[in-house]
Amino acid sequence: MRRASVLALLLCSTLVACGDATHQELQQWMAEKRAQTKPQVTPISEPKKYSPQEYAQSDAAEPFSNQKLLSAFKAESGQSVVSSKLVAPELARRKEPLEAFPLDAMAMVGSLNRGGNHVALIRVDRLLYQVHAGNYLGQNYGRVSKITETEVALREIVQDPTGDWIERTATLQLQERVK
Repeated sequence: MRRASVLALLLCSTLVACGDATHQELQQWMAEKRAQTKPQVTPISEPKKYSPQEYAQSDAAEPFSNQKLLSAFKAESGQSVVSSKLVAPELARRKEPLEAFPLDAMAMVGSLNRGGNHVALIRVDRLLYQVHAGNYLGQNYGRVSKITETEVALREIVQDPTGDWIERTATLQLQERVK
């Protein structure tokens, strides 16, 4: 045991003797490198003076006018514009029960063939409705134009971004029951 303590004492004294010299040399080397290194910063150029320009196209159409935007919307939408004469009867007629619900709340769950006419079975809020061609569905004046075994085709009348009434088609697909 005495031998182990002597060995430990020798090892500690060796480490202490080496520690100061290495640390001091390192400090001296760092001081020399700091003295030799000079940062090189490139100066930033002066900002250019702003000189406003007059709008030379004052006689041309304003690029952000409402008329220009409306004409662009009409040109981009390739859909047929429905006149207000067709929309007026839609607003004046009595609404059917299924017009109170949006199309995404409805599900086609089946179809029947009665006397050569297809009848769609539509489920809304756990109630089942029979829908014939000519009935109205959804909140966009949708009228059933065709019923097949797997889908119900509708003609809807909606407003486009310009405020014009346009006609579009929508479908309800047969929903398979997931077990």
